[in-house]
Amino acid sequence: MKKKVLSALLCSAMTAALLAGCGSSGAEAPAAEAPAAEEAASDESAPAADAQEAAEDAVADAQAAAGERPEGGYKFGYTCMDGSNPFFVVLEQTIREEVEANGDTLVSFDPANDVTRQISGVEDLIAQGIDAMFMNPAEAEGILPALDALKEAGIPIVGFDTEVADMSYLVSYAGSDNYNAGYVCGEDLVKKCPDGGPIIVLDSPTMNSVVDRTNGFLDAIEGKGFEIVAQQDAKGNLEEAMGIAEDLLQAHGDVVAIFGGNDPTALGALAAANAAGLTDCKIYGVDGSPDIKAELASGDSLIEGTGAQSPISIAKKAVEIMYKYLNGEEVEDRYPVETFLITADNVADYGTDGWQ
Repeated sequence: MKKKVLSALLCSAMTAALLAGCGSSGAEAPAAEAPAAEEAASDESAPAADAQEAAEDAVADAQAAAGERPEGGYKFGYTCMDGSNPFFVVLEQTIREEVEANGDTLVSFDPANDVTRQISGVEDLIAQGIDAMFMNPAEAEGILPALDALKEAGIPIVGFDTEVADMSYLVSYAGSDNYNAGYVCGEDLVKKCPDGGPIIVLDSPTMNSVVDRTNGFLDAIEGKGFEIVAQQDAKGNLEEAMGIAEDLLQAHGDVVAIFGGNDPTALGALAAANAAGLTDCKIYGVDGSPDIKAELASGDSLIEGTGAQSPISIAKKAVEIMYKYLNGEEVEDRYPVETFLITADNVADYGTDGWQ
């Protein structure tokens, strides 16, 4: 059915092109000359040229929709919330390797956790003529103007790792089970601190992935005797988390645990806890990064565990989804990627020199 519609669209577009080329003579002209007389007087050939260009564009769009590659291959856009995060470094590299192996191009933009910059970056990618977009938002709500621009330009979007506020903009989404990633950290803390105690939570309320992780963690510890003495936005950034944790630990040096919404946040909390001389505080993150796994493997770190995910798996799934869609195949709304807990007890199973 889809192929029949596309064939009809191609035929219509080609017919329009032919009509545009011969619509400036004799009795065939009135319909084409109906627009403003002043415009026709200034340039009689403009309507035909415009119609010709529109028809050619329609043909190109129909061919792309039918799965025919553009000349020179596809040009993909890519943006993530923070390109300096090791998780996204690996994810971007994997997507780049996958699309370049197919003879296509990836153009990346790093907004450095600034959604205003991200919107401008997306607008620039549209101007560069991208065919499709890989999207990870700096802010779930704040990114909507960029999604509107992509939709208006007819550019399909595959989301990854972090949801946008309105998922109807996306062709599909590939991401970790973020709720579970936080939940398994909370479960582990309950086992190791059965009497509860004061804890600090370093989240990021503008990032849906971190919100889901935090909710999972809090649900796991609910009713288990834990008191949240502070909960602040660390923006998923190591330096930001370190500064916040340094301030919080001056007032709450007796905390039994700190939960960070990702591994950079946990590493920032670790630096602050070490500087404060803490020796009995359990710090959790989410990612399963090589740096966190190295801390777990050392045997003498305050890092207690990480809700592990795989940027490589997410990247490959996002690319797979994108090509399926561009080839006219049906795709699901979302593709969840497994998450699990890594601690000192099982870190050897995953290694410390790369991502799982």
